[in-house]
Amino acid sequence: MDEMKTPSDIGILEDQRIAILIDVQNMFYSALNIYKKKLNFEELLKVTIRGRRPTRAIAYIVQSPEVDQSKFKDFLLSIGVEIKSKKLKVRPDGTTKGDWDMGMAIDAINLAQKVDVIALVSGDGDFVALVEKLKALGVRVEVYSFPSSTADELRDSADYHHPLDAEVLLYS
Repeated sequence: MDEMKTPSDIGILEDQRIAILIDVQNMFYSALNIYKKKLNFEELLKVTIRGRRPTRAIAYIVQSPEVDQSKFKDFLLSIGVEIKSKKLKVRPDGTTKGDWDMGMAIDAINLAQKVDVIALVSGDGDFVALVEKLKALGVRVEVYSFPSSTADELRDSADYHHPLDAEVLLYS
């Protein structure tokens, strides 16, 4: 049987300043596809913060014209999460594009000098180069994601990976 690890055993210290960057689309669809549930953002914040000093929590949202996200955005603001939003782009051939990878990367690099830890809430393997850059800048990088929707190379590149499960889902 594995020994129970304390937060300090895995590098989590109370005096750390942490920024949390949430890839909403990635996490929303992962929770929906794997569990048929929605993400509980209050619980997600508790899991990522763990007694540390949050400096920023940012949710990156892609807006689709047919979905009203105003209540969701109001909720995020009410729990202290900033919102960055962009419209889903529809290409002439009918395909769509809507991700925040570049925006999240720029924000993470800009925050790197102001925090001790950056928590990436995403399983997207496109963030591996970002993780390596942040680590080179001296920032601890933690990844929070559902194991079955996380790229192995992202999990392996992070200083710490926290596998999310039912603890961060909404049950209504």
